[in-house]
Amino acid sequence: MRTNFVRTLPIAALFLAGSWSIALADTSDVKGPPPLIVAKSGPHCKDDPNCFNRIHYAIKPVARVNPGQTFVLETRDGLDSDLTFESTAEDVAAVNLNRCHPLTGPVYIEGAKRGDALAVTVVDIAPDDFGTTTIVPGFGFLRDLFPDPFIVHWVLNRLEARSKDMPGIAVPMNAFMGTIGVLPDKPELDKWLTREQALADAGGAVLTPQPVDALPADLCGVDGTAKNECVRTVPPRENGGNVDAKETVVGTTLLFPCFIDGCGLFAGDVHFAMGGGEVAGTGIEMGAKVTLQAKVIPGGASQLTTMHFEGGSQLKKLAPSSFYAVTGLPLKPEGAVPVFSTYLGGQKIAPLANLSEDLTLAARNATLNMIDFLVKTKGLTREQAYVLASVAVDLNISQVVDVPNVGVTAILNRDVFKPE
Repeated sequence: MRTNFVRTLPIAALFLAGSWSIALADTSDVKGPPPLIVAKSGPHCKDDPNCFNRIHYAIKPVARVNPGQTFVLETRDGLDSDLTFESTAEDVAAVNLNRCHPLTGPVYIEGAKRGDALAVTVVDIAPDDFGTTTIVPGFGFLRDLFPDPFIVHWVLNRLEARSKDMPGIAVPMNAFMGTIGVLPDKPELDKWLTREQALADAGGAVLTPQPVDALPADLCGVDGTAKNECVRTVPPRENGGNVDAKETVVGTTLLFPCFIDGCGLFAGDVHFAMGGGEVAGTGIEMGAKVTLQAKVIPGGASQLTTMHFEGGSQLKKLAPSSFYAVTGLPLKPEGAVPVFSTYLGGQKIAPLANLSEDLTLAARNATLNMIDFLVKTKGLTREQAYVLASVAVDLNISQVVDVPNVGVTAILNRDVFKPE
């Protein structure tokens, strides 16, 4: 007996045969709505109308997007540098830090008002082919111990970073935006200027407004109308900025309070990878194309005093499959004053061998213990070990209650040791 399937098979076969002659598009040719692209142009931020390197409420938006619309920010390396595969330590010493950080934007988010919150989801980060990690004289957690310039040149792809300067090491890609935030309004800016000037007057480590090479030049430059009000991008503030949160990878959502209408979203300083702490002052720095989506939360700023972020399984993916850790305590030689405490004076601190509840000193010692470990067991130079700690070692607080010796651990991702 012939079944219905057998009887219908020839008809189906004829239909399929006939369909072969119909010209249909491949599924790769089917496209969704194109993203808005905020493109970069020219060799440096000063040549690019979509780029700026200071923070002020009067910086005008360069693009507008609707909530939920996908958009792409083309970003530059955080130093806005001329560094290449041929660059030397002398080139690092010549880097102009007045140009930090080149930021793409601001982007106006339609419908957003002061008092709202902005939820920004990281959709994708496409890395450049080249990145660097540098030791810049006078900068970094151990700037007093590493006074000389140093550079590692990285070849990048979406899998890992490798360098002839660090043979046998492959750092996995866990890219994120070192700097992302929103523009302040005048009350926020005035508060920041006041408190940072007070810290500078006390001798603290803070960068006050510097109009040389400041952008936008007509607002923040040497002849700018607000040159003494444009704050530097180095410290993070309530608006986000240079938070350097390595966990804000693809798939996470960052939450910002909006201080001005449209929020004024900006981003840059993308890192291919970074250790928690960025102890040398740089991670694996690169230019990138960052794809984002933003949504407005009406009235949401009341829940935020600083940037928040959330995600799913990203922290599990960031965890190494093999690690080695060292610890640090707030101990020091008698007579020494840690570089970060000098502005407070050394009358009480200097004679002590043990400081009370000093996480920064504990973190410094954990970093030094890790550098010693890498030099002794992996054959690295101290500069190489410092760089590796900056890109593949996480500083974690272990406890803050066991007075006086609060504790910090430095955790090395041993997955990075891979033969060529």
